[in-house]
Parts: sequence; C-alpha cells; structure tokens
Amino acid sequence: MDRELIFISAGFGDSALPYDQALALQRELHARRVDDEIPDVCLLLEHHPVYTAGRRTSPEDRPVGDPGAPVVDTDRGGRITWHGPGQLVGYPIVRLGDPVDVVAYVRSLEEAMIRACADFGLSATRVEGRSGAWVLGSHRNGDNDSNGNPVQSLNVAANVKLTRSGPDAGPLPQFNEAKDRKVAAIGIRVARGVTMHGFALNCNNDLSWFDRIVPCGIKDAAVTSLSAELSVGLGRQITVEDTIAPVQRHLATVLNATRTSELASITDLRPNPRPAAHTPRFPTPVP
Repeated sequence: MDRELIFISAGFGDSALPYDQALALQRELHARRVDDEIPDVCLLLEHHPVYTAGRRTSPEDRPVGDPGAPVVDTDRGGRITWHGPGQLVGYPIVRLGDPVDVVAYVRSLEEAMIRACADFGLSATRVEGRSGAWVLGSHRNGDNDSNGNPVQSLNVAANVKLTRSGPDAGPLPQFNEAKDRKVAAIGIRVARGVTMHGFALNCNNDLSWFDRIVPCGIKDAAVTSLSAELSVGLGRQITVEDTIAPVQRHLATVLNATRTSELASITDLRPNPRPAAHTPRFPTPVP
C-alpha cells in the first residue's frame, strides 16, 4: 500500500518555534489528517526553552521557584520534560492502523531513535517499563540490552568538562555514568486514530535544564545527549542538523512509509487531491 510521509521543517536555531505555536500547529494538522485532507506528516523543529508537563506529572516532579523557562501543561502522555536549543523535536501526525496499537507505535519511535543513535556510534536501547531510548549505566555491565547484546558502558571521567554550542554556550554538566541515561524522550497522544506529540532527541543541548525537574518523573536515572556521550575520547559534537537526515530515514522505515518528501514550510503543504465525484456509466432514466 502506498504511504507517503512528509517531513516539514518548522523552525530551527534563530527561527525555533515557541511551544504554544507548535501545539496549535499540531492541532491544525491533526484535524486535517483525521479528515484525510493531508497525508501523514512529521514536524521537525527546535523549541525555545520550555518545560512541558504531561498528564501524569506529579507536583514533586515540577520545578521549585523560577526555572528560567515557562512550564506548560499539555495533553500528551507521560510526565514533565524540557525542550530547547540543541534538541531535535519531532511531532509525527500519522494515522495508525486498525485496531490502533499505541504501544507498538511508541516502540516504533523508540526504534527510530535507537537506530539514529547507532548511526553516530552510540549504543542506545530500551529499558523495561520506561519509554524512550537509553544509554545503559555501568551498574548494568555484564547484563544484556534489549537486543541481547552485552552491556559495556561508556567510561566517562568524572572531571571531564564537555562543551556545547548555541547562544548560551558553556560547559556541559557532569553526569553519573553509573545510572541509566535517557538520550531520547517520547510522549504521545492518539485521538481518532491519529497521533500527536512525539519525540525529543538530545543532540548538544544544555543538560543542566533537567536538573530543575524530575525528568519524566524518574528519580533513579539521568539525562544525556549524543554529544555528551560521544565527546569524551572521540571529540565529537553532534548537532541538531547532523541528526535530521538519519532520523528522517529511520522514521520512514519504522512507520512503513513507501515514499517521503520534505517541505521547508507548513505553507508548502498541499491538500490531498479529492476523488472525482462518481459519474454513472449510464444516465439515470428520467421517469
């Protein structure tokens, strides 16, 4: 079956999209996809710094005092997280098959993130009972990951200062390599068989933003980024721009898209062609 997936660049860098605008855009596209006015689409973008609190967010997960960025309650699943510069955010607006299998869809997004990380040489995997893509901590050395491969955690020196880029450039915070570390978060909503919200892949963002919350409500794990994991020893900085092409490729695969296209703006999105009205082969007799 022919299935098109259109990737739309909705704003990066200086043109990063405020969260409220992105949410309004998602809702517009969701309504159009429900009505089959448009094919499956995926918004790709960066946000200005913002905390988004999903429906299961607990009061103790939220920041205390002024966190330096807005806190927005939203209608996706999951708990609280942060979005901002240096993080690739994707919002697939896609129609799921019938019967709708939300868990299978989440696993598909996880798989795309895991494969994208692998393209840069980072071994990410799933953690049972927790959504997203994870780098397993050193406490799991000797265990097997979700693919049955032995875990060998990256050996990160405790006093290494990593660098990042962007308008607020400065040292990346240290992280605890003993803990499992989430490199990509996933939070979705499905209504009338069509998805909203999606994933956030940490590329070279400032991880200290996560220190002000309990990310995803998980207290015994940490947050990381591609650059934080790959800068040590390898000296690699992975930018949002670097990740766009591999993420697009792997998303198209896991979502069973038979063809893809890219648009530079939402204004370039054209409606699906409407089928022509049925014309009877023979005229209807007039009594």
